[in-house]
Amino acid sequence: MEAHRSPPEVVLAILVLLVFVSCFARAQNNPLRNDTERSALFDLRSSLGLRAKDWPRRSEPCWNWTGVACQNGRVVGISVSGLQRTHAGRVNPQFAVDSLANLSLLATFNSSGFELPGSIPDWLGQSLSALQVLDLRSASVKGPIPQSLGSLGSLHSLYLSGNSLTGAIPSQLGQLSALSVLNLSQNSLTGSIPQTFSTLSNLTSLDLSSNYLSGSVPSGLANLTKLQFLNLSSNILTASIPNQLGQLFQLVELDLSLNNLMGTVPVDLGGLRSLQKMLLGNNGLQGSLSDKLFSNLTRLQFLVLSDNKIEGDIPGVLWSMHELRFLDVSGNNFTGVLANLSWNVNSTNTMFNLSNNLFYGALPTPLGKFSLIDLSGNYFQGKVPNDIETNTSLNRNCLQSVLDQRSLEDCRLFYAERNLSFDNFGAPSPAQPPLPGSSTNSSKRWIFILVGLFGGLGFIVLLVLVLVLLIRRCDKRIASQREIANVGPAPEGRSPLPAKVSINFSGVGDLFTYEQILCYTDGFSEINLIKHGHSGDLFRGILESGAPVVVKRVDLRALKKESYMMELDVLNKVSHMRLVPLLGHCLEHDSEKLLVYKYMPNGDLSNSLYRVTNLEDDNLQSLDWITRLKIAIGAAEGLSYLHHECSPPLVHRDVQASSILLDDKFEVRLGSLSEVCAQEGDSHQNVITKLLRKPQTSEQGSSGLLSATCAYDVYCFGKVLLELVTGKLGISKSDDATTREWLEHTLPCISIYDKELVTKIVDPSLIVDEDLLEEVWAMAIVARSCLNPKPSRRPLMRNILKALENPLKVVREESSSSARLRTTSSRRSWSTAFFGSWRHSSSEGAIVPGQINREGISGSKQSGRVGSQGSGGNDLSSSHKRSSNEIFPEPVDMQDIERQDQH
Repeated sequence: MEAHRSPPEVVLAILVLLVFVSCFARAQNNPLRNDTERSALFDLRSSLGLRAKDWPRRSEPCWNWTGVACQNGRVVGISVSGLQRTHAGRVNPQFAVDSLANLSLLATFNSSGFELPGSIPDWLGQSLSALQVLDLRSASVKGPIPQSLGSLGSLHSLYLSGNSLTGAIPSQLGQLSALSVLNLSQNSLTGSIPQTFSTLSNLTSLDLSSNYLSGSVPSGLANLTKLQFLNLSSNILTASIPNQLGQLFQLVELDLSLNNLMGTVPVDLGGLRSLQKMLLGNNGLQGSLSDKLFSNLTRLQFLVLSDNKIEGDIPGVLWSMHELRFLDVSGNNFTGVLANLSWNVNSTNTMFNLSNNLFYGALPTPLGKFSLIDLSGNYFQGKVPNDIETNTSLNRNCLQSVLDQRSLEDCRLFYAERNLSFDNFGAPSPAQPPLPGSSTNSSKRWIFILVGLFGGLGFIVLLVLVLVLLIRRCDKRIASQREIANVGPAPEGRSPLPAKVSINFSGVGDLFTYEQILCYTDGFSEINLIKHGHSGDLFRGILESGAPVVVKRVDLRALKKESYMMELDVLNKVSHMRLVPLLGHCLEHDSEKLLVYKYMPNGDLSNSLYRVTNLEDDNLQSLDWITRLKIAIGAAEGLSYLHHECSPPLVHRDVQASSILLDDKFEVRLGSLSEVCAQEGDSHQNVITKLLRKPQTSEQGSSGLLSATCAYDVYCFGKVLLELVTGKLGISKSDDATTREWLEHTLPCISIYDKELVTKIVDPSLIVDEDLLEEVWAMAIVARSCLNPKPSRRPLMRNILKALENPLKVVREESSSSARLRTTSSRRSWSTAFFGSWRHSSSEGAIVPGQINREGISGSKQSGRVGSQGSGGNDLSSSHKRSSNEIFPEPVDMQDIERQDQH
């Protein structure tokens, strides 16, 4: 028998094999042989300011430079996506890639997410004849698209989305005969879609969404027989949908939503036998739908026709489409009776939105076990079955024994106009509602209405006159008082509290003398000045015990008295570990008040997010993700306490990074409490709020008044979360055009549909693994929810806290059944909850079309609105950018949402 090989022989054999494989790999990827290309790479390294760790100077570029690909000793690919610049490179980034012109065999250039501020040079289309992939997504590129790109005959993928490109789309792009993917979305392109695109016979994906494109949808697009994804949403396209689009037999996704398209939905679209998603919402489409349109769309999974003017019955074939998982026809004029429907769809995984139409009669039975069905905003009548599912929305109908229904008069009139019988909400009605033509009853009704109206108006006028007289008498009495409870004279132009009102602040910390505080702060020396705050100057101080403190110096000659009084009143009445500890105060001077706080070693979030270090390449070190999440949770705990545990609810009104103070363990203490007040509309405001607060508007206007609603705090907190995710300082503090522009470009990168999108905006200094990236993604989604322009649709702070404490439940599908509920006040928020489980499968992982909402955070093109801050929706600057609805785990108790809506 042959003896077994000894272990040393086995090891030797393995080593020989490894050497052979290594030599073979090196033979396939030779070192760079072309001196011109080597010099070009070093020039590119310098012009882009790439770090030595990524492109080390003394190493072989083809073997050791990140993102550099070579073949036979020549450079064929360069990717700087995900790389970071040195500090010097970040100071003045530019579109400085001129050295690429010397790489004659370059087939791929990818700078996705890598900032290249500037215009695309004309030479790029003339010199890189071998280029096959050009990826400049979210690279801060601006200016027009060069016509010379039409000369890149080998180009098969062109990605320019998420930039600030302007001007018209060059017709020369129609010469790119090899082009397979063209993405120009999320820019500011104008003009019409070039007719020359009809010659791009190899095109499989065309995305021109979120621009300013006008005109009509070219019928020539029907020549693109290989096209699978067509997204023209969020433009200002007009005219009707071409019948010829029905010839795109391989089309999987069609998104024409958020335009101004008119006419009817073409029956010829029924020829799209491969179609899975048809998104035509938010247009001006009219007419009715035909059964023929859907009879051949057997693969259709998503159908969105919301917010159009379509009327008539819903085609019955829709109720028997087994693949249909999502149907949104809300906001139209559909009508008819649905009582005898036979649901043949796979209802357990289906979401239907039939809200805000004109359906009437009894509820369809059985409703089945839908994931969600919204029948609100119609005219259904009768009784609701006892076994109705909790995920069925029935508000604003004419149903019996159900809360939040239409008025009796509204329901009677609707049924009377159609000569239909109304059950009068189940109550006996001796007199039937008048039918059309019954002028006598109608006249009597109007007489009673007018008498009641004018009588009510007269009573209101009388009441206002009485109140005005009482207020004037009180003003005279108040003007005679000079001081408020031993806290000094009233500032000029403001009325002090009446003498009878006693405010006792003795329980708020210790009483200090003015001389003591002068000693603590070394006479308020400039060396101890921390900053000039909007409610007073902050100084460092040292107590006799050696404990460090912070002293706020409030000069009543320059600042309003209410600021320190409100802060003292708040801290006198509430106590929580997340509020900054007030150690004491000194109120003995008439014109100067002093408040003493516990010292926070790590300052505030605005100056702790990055810290100066002595690193050679990067002189800033940022907080790690675990600490950032800890800070977000701590701040949410403090705000949740103010909003939900205080009675009445308290609004912070100054939520920003500088208001989030951090102790030695980075535990959060909320500061800047001088603007805290009871939520607007609350009848239980304290005496100081009632007597000192001027009437507030519902939004932050030019006068500088801040919104006094919890929804305003939530909006501001959303910007703080974005600072933690992106590392972009000053977002929560600033409201200028630069911040608004930054939000426009950042929010489209936050989508429940695609985790990878968020990597484009994540702070480059963060090091996160796959699990931590999901937490970053979740926080970004929560931030976007907070920035909803509709205050009533923003999440409550208690639910924000729950989401941050369990971030993976926000993004992982297996928890959706227990954590993701719907907001009844938002017609569309429920719909995106389901979209989140259906990942977009296009070639570049773009945002799933159809998630866009005219009232979304980026605003609508009609109104030019971008966002909102106040409870009334104070918008940011004008912009056309539109983006997806927000997804957020909402409270089980829907009354919380309704209570929020009332404010």
